[in-house]
Amino acid sequence: MKSIFVYITCPSKPIAKRITKHLLERRLIACANIFPIESFYWWQNKIEGAKEYVLICKTLEEKYAAIKKELAEAHPYSIPCIAKLSVGLNKEFASWLKRELK
Repeated sequence: MKSIFVYITCPSKPIAKRITKHLLERRLIACANIFPIESFYWWQNKIEGAKEYVLICKTLEEKYAAIKKELAEAHPYSIPCIAKLSVGLNKEFASWLKRELK
């Protein structure tokens, strides 16, 4: 089982917490970190900027499709950023992650 991190941007801390809890309750992620960020991007033909929160969710590759499906319903953005990152984990953390996501 391959470990991944899923990077997800959110418009506010309460929404980031809601999405984290949603994914945890469904055992799609084992844990998540929430960070405040400042983003700049193209939107409707102009450069925009916004304060956002990013989730870094620790999970397994086999859970990624279900996470994307859940976020299609749970995420408020019309085009959310849901990025999969391959990671190498220390043995103990990887074992814990796999146990939590059985």
